[in-house]
Amino acid sequence: MNISVSELIVRYLERLGIDHIFGMPGAHVLPIYDCLHDSKVKSVLVKHEQGAAFMAGGLARVSHRPAACIATAGPGATNLITGIANAYAERLPVLAITGETSTYIFGRGGLQESSGEGGAIDQGALFASITRYHKLIERTDYLGQVLNQATQALLGREPGPVLLSIPYNVQKEMVDDSVLEQIHFPGKAAIRFTTPTAEFAELLRAARAPVIVAGHGCIQAGARDVVAAFSERFNIPVTTSLKAKGVVAEGTPLSLGCLGVTSNGEAYRYLVDHADL
Repeated sequence: MNISVSELIVRYLERLGIDHIFGMPGAHVLPIYDCLHDSKVKSVLVKHEQGAAFMAGGLARVSHRPAACIATAGPGATNLITGIANAYAERLPVLAITGETSTYIFGRGGLQESSGEGGAIDQGALFASITRYHKLIERTDYLGQVLNQATQALLGREPGPVLLSIPYNVQKEMVDDSVLEQIHFPGKAAIRFTTPTAEFAELLRAARAPVIVAGHGCIQAGARDVVAAFSERFNIPVTTSLKAKGVVAEGTPLSLGCLGVTSNGEAYRYLVDHADL
């Protein structure tokens, strides 16, 4: 069945399990907003696009699922940059969708054009170093391939943000909905916990003041409960890296807080003065 590219993008969001999209309407993304109206994806209006990127990143962080934000061409897209850079640093699966002027006026000074042609700013170049994958979709014949690559970058072993920039006229073109069947949606890898070795068990028994140092991998693996349970079971205090802040509740007696530039020094002092494992 033929549907518009805008509707296909919305169905793609639904296939990804995205139920909220953060953003601000603008002329160059109105076809997508029209399709969002009748979809399962709830549009959350923001006052500034930077907030949309950070909100999507926050949702991805706590839900361990992909999240999305949307902005119009030009300044709308550039306002996303700081939030997308944060998602890149935190390895958060954030899909950013931006509009663009119609392809037939590329290089002619169209309103808010960011195609990189004819002296226009190059949106792709701006996002190149802060996304796992970025693409200006100028045609529909490779749409399935683009969405598949975007999905693998978004949900791969090294997840991170993806930017899809879609010109206004392309959003309104018709495609067959079978395009969605070209996309491989990888399942979430099961978290595998290995049984502690005899050597580790012996070290733990012999230690007088062991400390758990939890890193960002605990966040990515969704292992908060495991870390907390291990800490409580063996009465072991926990400190975290800055990126892993929040793995354990910092108000609990076994929390030493985080390490790094924002630390109050308590964790460092404990590690130096007491820790033997």
